[in-house]
Amino acid sequence: MGSLTHTIERKPKGNEAVTRTEALVEAVRAKIANRALGPGDRLPSVRRFARTMGVSPSTVVEAYDRLAAAGVVRARRGSGFYVTGADSPPLALTAPGPLRDRSIDPFWVSRQSLDADSSTLKPGCGWLPADWMPAAAIRKGLRAMGRADGAVLADYAGTRGSPALRRLLLGRFADEGLAVRPEHIMLTGSGTQAIDLVCRLLLRPGDTVLVDDPCYFNFRALLRAHQVTIRGIPFTPTGPDVSAFERAVTDEAPRLYLTNSALHNPTGATISPQSAHRLLGAAAARGLTIVEDDIFADFEPAPSPRLATLDGLDRVIKIGSFSKTLSASLRCGYIAARAEWIEGLVDLQVATSFGGPSPVATETIVGILAGGTYRKHMDDVRRRLLRAREEVTDRLATLGLVPWIVPRGGFYLWCRLPDGLDSAAIAQRCLEENVVVAPGNVFSVSQSATSFMRFNVAQSSDPRIFTVLERAMNAID
Repeated sequence: MGSLTHTIERKPKGNEAVTRTEALVEAVRAKIANRALGPGDRLPSVRRFARTMGVSPSTVVEAYDRLAAAGVVRARRGSGFYVTGADSPPLALTAPGPLRDRSIDPFWVSRQSLDADSSTLKPGCGWLPADWMPAAAIRKGLRAMGRADGAVLADYAGTRGSPALRRLLLGRFADEGLAVRPEHIMLTGSGTQAIDLVCRLLLRPGDTVLVDDPCYFNFRALLRAHQVTIRGIPFTPTGPDVSAFERAVTDEAPRLYLTNSALHNPTGATISPQSAHRLLGAAAARGLTIVEDDIFADFEPAPSPRLATLDGLDRVIKIGSFSKTLSASLRCGYIAARAEWIEGLVDLQVATSFGGPSPVATETIVGILAGGTYRKHMDDVRRRLLRAREEVTDRLATLGLVPWIVPRGGFYLWCRLPDGLDSAAIAQRCLEENVVVAPGNVFSVSQSATSFMRFNVAQSSDPRIFTVLERAMNAID
């Protein structure tokens, strides 16, 4: 057992009691950190440690209690205090970080972006910079939460989530021409959780699911977790290739089709009315359910066709969230669907997370949406994105990267590299210089997007991005 009593320097008796307590806590932690004490070792008795350190027994008791509360030691009745190992450092003392040498797959961009430190540039990530978000409104909302009823701060949410936020969503849907009753809507912990719940309800391992090719890479990651067969439908500037979709619906007998119909991720394209009607006709003929991820709706300068609106929530499930427009920290998503599906989804959410999203998050969102702040915020974001798209398009053009289309809105540019360049190889080289980009094949089921790369224009203002990108391209060329 590691020795403690004779290796901790005594503190002068003139110190305040609280200072002595903190000194004892830090002394024990230091001995654990340098492995003089290990998991299972017993600390000295209270009286013995007090005599050795020249402090009162109550000071030692307070120090041990603090260590126990932090999980560093554990009290055994009638026996004393023992080191748990919770404070023991790993043998490799390197800070955890992204796995840079892992293969580039649907998890790759997410892992690099989420685990990156503040010095990393992230033109490949899928969210707006923090200084683009309505921080003042969020802070005001959080201050209001400090005065909220105790139940909001302490209780679980209801099974369908905040009634106030659901009412606001019903009004927004009505403005879009989608007539939805309260029994058709529920809130979820996030947009990703919304998709996961739908998959849990409607899919079984081995089922076939259609996605766009390319599609949002986390669609692929999530569907892989559900052990389904994924089939890609080539995506065009006016939506999915409807002829290919019709063939797949007939030949593959899929259970679901998962898509963005507006400001598609990664391409930025928007489905045309003609494609939307043909798509819905083919789905209805074969009993196919469509999941429409409408997370980018508020980035559009003017509304475009929505599958859920045209279908009236018969075969289409509409999902969304507020992480792209308000805050990824205030996690909250929603599902609008048939009433009987909502009932099943509510039960699944109770089983997996015991109720809807945090009342603190949902009521903060309600406060922002109910006033004029959100509308002004989104007006400003759309203007800034328009300027950023133009600037980033020009900068990329100097490197020979050309947008596949010019999107109507949003923050993505899906760009083709000069001939012969592999976007995955470029991504690995950029990462060596702390720049995270999004190579094409993480989005592609068929792995046919080797020469494409997705850029987030809001995250691409730093000129170092283009310097690093040029070096990487020249090294590969």
